[in-house]
Amino acid sequence: MPIPQNILSVARPKNTVVIAYGKDKNLYAVRQRIGCRNDNGRHLPINGPTIGHIIDGVYVPIDTSAPVSVSASPIDLKDWANIILCDRLFAGIQQELFSVYSKSDAMKIYCISILRVCDHGIRDYELKEAYETSFLSELYPGIALSKNTVSTFLNDLGKAVSKIVRFMRNRTAVVAMDHHLLIDGTLKSDESKVNSLSDFSRKARTKGTRDISVLYAFDLEEMEPVCSKCFPGNMLDATAYKEFISENRITKGIIVGDKGFPESAAHDYFEANPDLHYLNPVKRNSKLIGRHHMLDFTGILSGYEGITFRKEKCTGTDKWLYSFRDSTKAGKEERDWLRRAKKNKTYSLEALREKQQTFGTIVLECDLDLPAETAYKAYDERWQIEVVMRYYKSACEFDETHVQDDYSVIGSEFCDFLSTLLTFRLLKAFDKACLLEERTYKKIMSILTRAKKARLDGEEWKLIRITPSHEELLQKLELIPKPEEPPKKKPGRPKGSKNKSVIKEQISVPAEGKRKRGRPKGSKNKPKNVDPTAGMS
Repeated sequence: MPIPQNILSVARPKNTVVIAYGKDKNLYAVRQRIGCRNDNGRHLPINGPTIGHIIDGVYVPIDTSAPVSVSASPIDLKDWANIILCDRLFAGIQQELFSVYSKSDAMKIYCISILRVCDHGIRDYELKEAYETSFLSELYPGIALSKNTVSTFLNDLGKAVSKIVRFMRNRTAVVAMDHHLLIDGTLKSDESKVNSLSDFSRKARTKGTRDISVLYAFDLEEMEPVCSKCFPGNMLDATAYKEFISENRITKGIIVGDKGFPESAAHDYFEANPDLHYLNPVKRNSKLIGRHHMLDFTGILSGYEGITFRKEKCTGTDKWLYSFRDSTKAGKEERDWLRRAKKNKTYSLEALREKQQTFGTIVLECDLDLPAETAYKAYDERWQIEVVMRYYKSACEFDETHVQDDYSVIGSEFCDFLSTLLTFRLLKAFDKACLLEERTYKKIMSILTRAKKARLDGEEWKLIRITPSHEELLQKLELIPKPEEPPKKKPGRPKGSKNKSVIKEQISVPAEGKRKRGRPKGSKNKPKNVDPTAGMS
């Protein structure tokens, strides 16, 4: 509803704007213009505080001498350390976002991702308050994160899925040829009945909930996620495998998967991209194992204790098989098998002998002729992707979607991917500072949250008082400067010592002859003359 002309014509201070409010929009406030922002080439004004009202056709300024209500007062205590550290580690992602999104959209994505890391389990309707009470509002002011704004934005973000794919492709394009990409998936609860991604998965019988499937690619050398994608919860990993690597244009590197990602599921794609290689385990009932006698081990793996191996080239194909047997794991698997057989009363000597051949064994297939030690080490490091999934669900608390339709799920999962990326950059920073040896990730983040800054009486922001142990943690992360150490003392007597003059005197006095025995001549203690007749009767 437009503001009447007679209201707009009322004399008021310059650089102000009239805002209608109230149930019937018949009340008029005068707000100050405090600046403008650039939105795709458009200069949009930024409204500041309310400085007065128009009442009965007259401008009435607000009495500035009266105390301001606490609801209208500025926030003078904000989270500082966690935001500053996250921004330092994550600022480089802004340029990646700017290459795909407008500046305003990119900064919304950036701030949402940081807030989801700094405040685990935060809901979308809580983002605005978290933004205003953190130093993020000081670093990047004017970011709109209200409940309705975020809800609409995530929906629009998911609708523009081609931009998300372009962002992921830009990241996979810079992966080095010799890097190992670990691929795995996880299930995420989604009880929505209005989207096509939510469905009953293979674990629905135990969980009792619908899920969506999220696939991740993790760069082992860089120790951070590269790309991700959402799939329906009832889709097998092998079915989604080819679409995942082809859509994200993973065309180089070595993909290290598990048995759920067989090479046969994306055989054509691997042949079309000669710089892309694979290293996968084969099932224990595979015919390749018996055909090439892979359980007849021919050597002991150097650098490892109690591991034997065999390496064979598949006939007719450019594929090599690597088999390994860990004696420690073999003993554990045999004990577990005997325990189950005793409990279920299914023990038989024939079954035990058949199983003993495969206890503690693993057979890998690869299209590269690698040393056995290299192949084993590459697959042995695959547990890192399990760490990614664990942090994704527990540390970041991304075990549920908390949104409804397809578009919002896709948009929210994109922000979750960026939050996971930031989480692993934090882990690398904590590990570099040797903090994870004594504290967990969550404990360190809790300490960073306590390091706030306050602004009193209009002064500059100052760090509040914290414990010495917390100060030491901030110093290790280079958030505050370390105290200057006193210079080390040189060995020997310090320069300017009190003994200096005595030494000089001793040196300047000439050496005399050896003193004679007895009391010195002219001594004050010389005995007095005694009358020899005294005391005689």
